[in-house]
Amino acid sequence: MVGNLFDIDERYKGGEKAILVHVDFSNSNDSEDLEELKMLVLSAGASVMGVCCCNRKIPDTKFFIGSGKVEELKALMSDVESDIVIFNHDLSPSQERNLEKEIGTKVISRTTLILDIFALNAKTKEGKLQVELAQHEYILSRLKGQGEALSRLGGGIGTRGPGEKQIEVDRRLIHGRIATLKQELAKVEKNRMTRRGKRQNE
Repeated sequence: MVGNLFDIDERYKGGEKAILVHVDFSNSNDSEDLEELKMLVLSAGASVMGVCCCNRKIPDTKFFIGSGKVEELKALMSDVESDIVIFNHDLSPSQERNLEKEIGTKVISRTTLILDIFALNAKTKEGKLQVELAQHEYILSRLKGQGEALSRLGGGIGTRGPGEKQIEVDRRLIHGRIATLKQELAKVEKNRMTRRGKRQNE
C-alpha cells in the first residue's frame, strides 16, 4: 500500500517533509505502530506527507523493501515533494546507502530518529553527553572495516548531535570520542554526588 496516511490538516507545517516506510512481517497491520512513528516524526519537527507500507516475510537484502516498492516510493516522493524517508525499522548501512543512492534523498531508521529527538531535547550537560555517547556508540556499531567512513552531511533529522559537526568518522576517532565522553560523564556524576553530599550535610 502506498499513499497519504494522514490528512493535510494533521501535517506539521514546518521542518522537513517526510515519507514514512513500514514493513509488516507478521501481517498484523499494526496501525498503532505507525501512529507512534508519526508522533516521533512530529516531535523531531518534520511534517508527515505520506506512507509506504508493504508485507514481507524477510527484509530485502539490498533495499529492505524490494526494488518494486522502491519505485513506488520514488513516485510518492515526487508527488508530495518530500525530502526525507524515515523507516520504522533499523536498516543496515548498505541498505541505507543503496536506498539513498537509488532514491536520491536522505534515508534514516527509527533508531536514528529517536536519538535525534533525544539530542534535540537534551538540556543539561549530563543529558547532552549521554545522548552524544549513545549516538557515537550507534554509529560505531554501523561501521564496517577499518577504512570505511560513515558521515551524513547537511542539516535536519539525523544530523543533530555529533552529526551536526559534518565530520567523517572512523573507528579510531569514534573510540577516542567515546572514551572522552565517558570520562566527562564520570566527572559530571562525581560532581553531582559531591553537591548532593554537601546539601545533606548542611
